[in-house]
Amino acid sequence: MFFILIIYSNCSNAAQEQIEFNTDVLDVADRSSVDLSKFSAGGYIMPGKYPMVIQIGESTLPEQLVEFYAESDDKSLPCVNKDIVDSLGFKKKFLSDLKWVRDNQCLDLSSLKGFSAKGDLSAGALYINVPQAYVEYVDENWEPSARWDEGLSGVMLDYNINAQRQYIYQGDNSTNVSANGVLGLNAGPWRLRADWQEQYEKSKFVTDSQFDFSRFYAYRALKDLQLKLVLGEDYFRSDVFDSFRFAGLSVRSDDSMLPPGLRGYAPEVRGIAQSNAKVTVSQKGRIIYQTQVAAGPFRIQDLGDTVNGKLDVKVQEEDGSVNTFQVDTAYVPYLTRPGTVRYKFASGRPSNMDHSVEGPLFASTEATYGVNNGWSIYGGGLFAKDYGIGAVGIGRDLLTFGAISLDISQSKAQVREYSLSGRSYRINYSKTFSDYDSQITFAGYRFSDKDFLSMGQFIDLLRDDAIYSRGRELYTVTFNQQLKKLNLNFFLNYSRQTYWDRQPDSTYSLTVSRYFDIGNFKNVNVSLSATKTKNNYQNDETSYYLGMSIPIGDRGSIGYNLQEDRGKVSTGLSYYNAIDDNNSYQVRAGLDNGDRSRASGYFQHDGDMASVTASAGYYNQSYRSLGLSMEGGVTATTQGIALHRINSPGDTRIMLDTGVAGIPVRAEYGGVIFTNRFGKAVSPDVQSYYKNSYYIDLNKLPDNAEAIVSLKQSALTEGAIGYQSFNVLAGSKAMAVIRFADGSYPPFGAMASNLKDISTGMVADNGVIWLAGMNPDETMKVAWGDGNTCEFTLPHEIPTAFDTKLLLLCK
Repeated sequence: MFFILIIYSNCSNAAQEQIEFNTDVLDVADRSSVDLSKFSAGGYIMPGKYPMVIQIGESTLPEQLVEFYAESDDKSLPCVNKDIVDSLGFKKKFLSDLKWVRDNQCLDLSSLKGFSAKGDLSAGALYINVPQAYVEYVDENWEPSARWDEGLSGVMLDYNINAQRQYIYQGDNSTNVSANGVLGLNAGPWRLRADWQEQYEKSKFVTDSQFDFSRFYAYRALKDLQLKLVLGEDYFRSDVFDSFRFAGLSVRSDDSMLPPGLRGYAPEVRGIAQSNAKVTVSQKGRIIYQTQVAAGPFRIQDLGDTVNGKLDVKVQEEDGSVNTFQVDTAYVPYLTRPGTVRYKFASGRPSNMDHSVEGPLFASTEATYGVNNGWSIYGGGLFAKDYGIGAVGIGRDLLTFGAISLDISQSKAQVREYSLSGRSYRINYSKTFSDYDSQITFAGYRFSDKDFLSMGQFIDLLRDDAIYSRGRELYTVTFNQQLKKLNLNFFLNYSRQTYWDRQPDSTYSLTVSRYFDIGNFKNVNVSLSATKTKNNYQNDETSYYLGMSIPIGDRGSIGYNLQEDRGKVSTGLSYYNAIDDNNSYQVRAGLDNGDRSRASGYFQHDGDMASVTASAGYYNQSYRSLGLSMEGGVTATTQGIALHRINSPGDTRIMLDTGVAGIPVRAEYGGVIFTNRFGKAVSPDVQSYYKNSYYIDLNKLPDNAEAIVSLKQSALTEGAIGYQSFNVLAGSKAMAVIRFADGSYPPFGAMASNLKDISTGMVADNGVIWLAGMNPDETMKVAWGDGNTCEFTLPHEIPTAFDTKLLLLCK
């Protein structure tokens, strides 16, 4: 029979031709009962419905039932129904050319020249060939909107908890706990979200606790238009105007729906921690990101490209001291493809963290248009009672010399008896120097008249009688340089804001690092970092860090550092080791100002259900500290529930269902996780609108499990809870004999399966079968012919000896 299946599988991929079988090769007692005539035509699939994945070039769509119907006695065709056609991403102008057959249920495969569909039972796949000219743009990692999956309806609760305990020498001990996260509900294409945050502080004299929901909002993707619709509390997002918080509605072209090469820039935050520290990134009071970092330089890169405007960064050290600075996330407005319009619209009223509206009703709109391959024009306006602002600009692709944009904004405002009018001029530039391994991620200059007001400044003036903090000049630069021949990396981030009415703010971060070899030590790293912050609220904050790291073994390293912060000099030795892919630790000891000892430890665990970080610190005759952070979430759908890690709270995730506990699964961009006792696992390692792959890790699969299908793919919309089910056989494997009560056997070729309809074996002559996936007391069934079935129950103890045959009675 195995020989027949090989022939049949090969024929199903060949041209139609008549095939004759010699049944003498079969070791079957009654050859006259074997009918192979239905396999005499190459590629023939008997009419019926079959579970198949849809393979379109390199893309794989989820498994579904595909019907095959007979076109003639020796030819069958797949029914490509309207659901499959919708997933192909046809350009609208070709939809009218499609013809339908079988009561308009199946596509006429001859409708479009070059279109074809062919089934392969051995691979469980329907292969569809669609000429590229008929469908929307696709690339290796991106699917057209017709293939985006909205996911399951369900609920989620994501959290990030940070706790710190300080024992002050001859002073007041204190406890600080902060938490934030997202409570969410998915209903079809809609995503309902509530951002929450909590702060708890306790010391000898003070106990304070605050909890609030910082934002309520709902959003969905308008897939066909590549727009994002947001209702509720949001932050005004614009390429030409400054950000502010408001309550209302916005509709905007979403960069994340574009192919990867056309998406925007995501900001990053860099700094230096003097000890184990908590870093909090917020915007106008709302916590966006919070984490604990080890002593030394830190780099936060996963904020996402939807974050814009100025971000407030707070670094809280073990001893309670705090350093703050701001990061400007502005970027060069994207250059739009020729003939394409990208636009945004928003309307509502400005609001505050107390969910109260303040200021007048406003409406805004902006757009960018790709004139040709080199030029784009953009502009917009925002209008409210007693306030208005308009802007116009151009963007130019300079090819070898990068990309540049220039724009002018004009504002007019009436604040009580004051009439204020002014202009703001801005120029932005970006360039990657491939020949020199350099990249100016962003360089910008902005000059504003004294009476120029952004909408946020106008709202501030409505609150207070004083006119303050009106910007004059803003300089920003982010620069990367790699000198590969010297193994040298260089990074610079600089920002300076001057004002008409107060002292300027400035901040810079500079890092230089080099890799080299010393004798038997390979890839030794030496780095020098410096940061400086100066603003109206604090004196100069300057830090320097010199570090060396020497790799030890496969995962470990020994480090030395020299650090200076506000006149205090510290030096230390450290040891870092990654125990495995999920666990790592660092221990550090050193001296401050040459005589005061300091020691700290740091352990991080990336588990299947949460990420946990624990830290401890000691400073001679000053303090002792303990820290613990936990980040994770719980996702529940009609398909199941699971605890899991998170990347970005409330964001896209995938539920992977194997039906079997302890199966190693992973998403393409993440590590291995194991299914819980219910056979479910949720991975946050999913990129919205990308084509993501999901795997069963066959290298870590238990010996008693077998994956029937180990790869799935999908592209999920933002915030979706995706779902993929894998057929996994778990249980013992053994030789058995299946027979009926009268002593006869099921026919040759009968198929055994479990109650989940997963095939577990095929009956050979005299009822002999090699059964897989056997579990004690489990019921299985055998099927043959036209609907004939029987069932048998496995014994409580299943023999494991290879030469022992199970005798199973099928009823």
